[in-house]
Amino acid sequence: MNDYNEIGARLRELREVSDYTIEELAAQLHINPEVYASYEENGKDVPISVIYEIANKFKVDFTEIVTGQSAKLETYHLIRRGGGKVINRNPEYHFEDLAYRYANKVMQPLLVTLEPTDAVAKLICHSGQEFNLVLEGTVIVTLGDREFTLTAGDSIYFNPTIPHGQRCGGEEKARFLTVIAE
Repeated sequence: MNDYNEIGARLRELREVSDYTIEELAAQLHINPEVYASYEENGKDVPISVIYEIANKFKVDFTEIVTGQSAKLETYHLIRRGGGKVINRNPEYHFEDLAYRYANKVMQPLLVTLEPTDAVAKLICHSGQEFNLVLEGTVIVTLGDREFTLTAGDSIYFNPTIPHGQRCGGEEKARFLTVIAE
């Protein structure tokens, strides 16, 4: 564990980056504002339960708040969601319903149309978090030196600092939803 004051500093930075005052955050955590202010001054006094609550609220790693080091896995998880339901074929579908909540900000996703190609995917790296969902077609996602095939309803979560790229893997165009939250 790092110095206790560093824990308080990380809590303060997280609150400020998310545009909360001490009073606003303390009210949501059901804590006296003066008590919460003391947590930011001296992380030694912060109950573990409060750190967990803050980590969940702002979608950050508990370990990262306590140690300053990310505990996120460098592995990739490919999961099947919703039985392969293709959401943009649903008459109730509205694009704005897919807005992604990151901390207390709503990030609008980017809908990308990919042309069929056999070319190798261009690899990029960036900070932030990324969520991808294939709406139509087949997309080949390259992560480092590994490739995954995404079809309708698949999602993939990964550390975006790993070199990654995507290309259409079928004969028809693919629509690919991606969200990057800095």
